[in-house]
Amino acid sequence: MASKGVFSFGTHLWDPSHRFETSWLLPPCILFACRALISLYIFTTLFFIIGYTCANTPLGGCETVRRSFSYFTVLTYWGLGFYFLVASVHTLSYSLRGRPLLDTFPRPLQALHSLFYTTAVTLPFLVTIVYWAVLYAPPWFELEFDAWHNVSQHALNSAFALFEVLLARTEPPPWVHLLWLIALLLGYLAVAYVTVATQGWYTYRFLDHDAVGGRGYVAAYVFGIAAGVVVVFLAVSGVIWLRRWLTEVKLGMDGMFARQPARSHVEMNTIGSKVTTH
Repeated sequence: MASKGVFSFGTHLWDPSHRFETSWLLPPCILFACRALISLYIFTTLFFIIGYTCANTPLGGCETVRRSFSYFTVLTYWGLGFYFLVASVHTLSYSLRGRPLLDTFPRPLQALHSLFYTTAVTLPFLVTIVYWAVLYAPPWFELEFDAWHNVSQHALNSAFALFEVLLARTEPPPWVHLLWLIALLLGYLAVAYVTVATQGWYTYRFLDHDAVGGRGYVAAYVFGIAAGVVVVFLAVSGVIWLRRWLTEVKLGMDGMFARQPARSHVEMNTIGSKVTTH
């Protein structure tokens, strides 16, 4: 899964033991069901928020919905929903055929799926930390709807990411992905200031230099969040390494596999004689 440079897709054999589609604990069919249910919950949440906001906000409800697509929280939640949707499709294809659809993709798309996984297990934690540490201001929400959608987008998002970190058989993400995560944050910063230039409002108060006391404070917030994604990336990588060491090396739980087709390549030192068919 590693690559030699920022724009390198690698030449090694792609994910020979199907780590992206398997779990050390759950059979592929159950892993598919869990991922599909998480995706369903996320999309149900997003579309319910859209419908409820348009229908129950007397003035400008749908305008509020349109504005929501400028928020990093909302964009990452959409991304998380699509990740679990895509991951569930690949897991289902592996469960049914013994070979995931992802194996037939060109190498650039395979590398992008690896990066997609990295964003799904890092950015939700960043969103949760920034929201509860910087943006949230007590008291608790008066409306149940506000409490539910904020918990869904700012707490359950990290629970879903933790599911992938702890239960999938993935390896720690390659270091080059850290550069792409920072590039994504810079890209969002551009989106935020394009929103200011075209619509005249700030997505987050800490990006408004007049509100926070000067451009120096804005720069401090921006560099602080960049440092935060580095810390999150390192922490997630460490937990994934620890999970793999504990489950595969110490406990010998190599994974739950589907029946392999005759011409499939497998990672013999990983799968060995412990392949479980379902």
